[in-house]
Amino acid sequence: MEERTRAYLRGRFGDHYRQASVTPPPAANEREWGFIPWTEGPGETMVRHRSLLDLGEIEDFLGRRKPRHVYFSAGRYDEPSASTMSDKGWRSSDLVFDLDADHLPSVVLGEDSYAEMLAKCKDALLRLLDFLEDDFGFDDLTIVFSGGRGYHVHVRDERIRHLERDARREVVDYVRGIGLEFDELVDEESVAGTAGRSSPAQKRTLSTEGGWSARAHRHMLAVVDDLLAMEEADALDRLQEYDGIGEGKATAALNAARSNYEQLEAGNIDVHPAFYQLAKILLHEVVAADNAPIDEPVTTDTNRLIRLPGSLHGGSGLEVQRIDRDELDSFDPLVDPVPETFRGHDITVEVTDGGLVELDGDSFTLEAGNQTVPEHVGVFLMARGRAEKGKE
Repeated sequence: MEERTRAYLRGRFGDHYRQASVTPPPAANEREWGFIPWTEGPGETMVRHRSLLDLGEIEDFLGRRKPRHVYFSAGRYDEPSASTMSDKGWRSSDLVFDLDADHLPSVVLGEDSYAEMLAKCKDALLRLLDFLEDDFGFDDLTIVFSGGRGYHVHVRDERIRHLERDARREVVDYVRGIGLEFDELVDEESVAGTAGRSSPAQKRTLSTEGGWSARAHRHMLAVVDDLLAMEEADALDRLQEYDGIGEGKATAALNAARSNYEQLEAGNIDVHPAFYQLAKILLHEVVAADNAPIDEPVTTDTNRLIRLPGSLHGGSGLEVQRIDRDELDSFDPLVDPVPETFRGHDITVEVTDGGLVELDGDSFTLEAGNQTVPEHVGVFLMARGRAEKGKE
């Protein structure tokens, strides 16, 4: 990044911060703070181990220093500005989740557009919230668009703030479906023996009420619905694509599903041994489809620094924005976080990496060279290293 570009962005970030209202997190004075200034050179230098006492009022600090990135700690400490973690005196930490489109298995880097990546990340966010709200019963959630390629969720429930890393690892494993075994999802109960059997039989069911068991049940039933809607030959071919399911088991499983659909709806998977085997196989699809692909080290790290909502992302010029839960469906990460400061006028940039830009409801295909573009587009391109500031 050239000095002219860096100076322009630093100045415009400052203009934004002098008009913005930024709300710090709870217990802000107990947290470590860090920031990355607009320094020369290819790398970025993090300034950390600061407290609010060091920075001053957060809005004054932002307007004065005009930082490129701003962070605060998930952890709360006795001495947040101590230079080593051992000297800080850890008290507790928020449970933080990070979803980054770059790391999603469904994203194809180099093929998916920025808009497509963010759409897939939002789908992953909704799956994560399903775990946090329905499975864990958390209601003190702060949802944040990172300003870049993903979302953060902060859980500040008093019940989890004192969890250490191993316990947080168990939360990660649950939402990722790591180590999930089918037998753990199945409820077994004794039922009256059938004719000719004096001992009771076992009835195995999947709960339809919640948790991974309900997810497995929904997926199983969706597969059954698809199979029953096919021509029989096609359905049998589809079943035989699963390892261990030959023609005989495929026929038995399909017939069992067709004649016992109401039992399957109720969660009973003991309608036939072949169908039970199929249900076990489908668990792998459930985990792949329904897990929340979070950045695991972020959640387990009790000292993690995370972006400050209300600040600007120095790699995009977009706002790190809190999202109300009831407004999440309508939230557009390419429109809503565009700062008003950068709207309403054009600037000249020298595009070095042309191509598609989708922002604020518009789509631009830019060629290399000097281009006049809306300022929010120019800031986005410069912040991402795709353009330099042109001479007006």
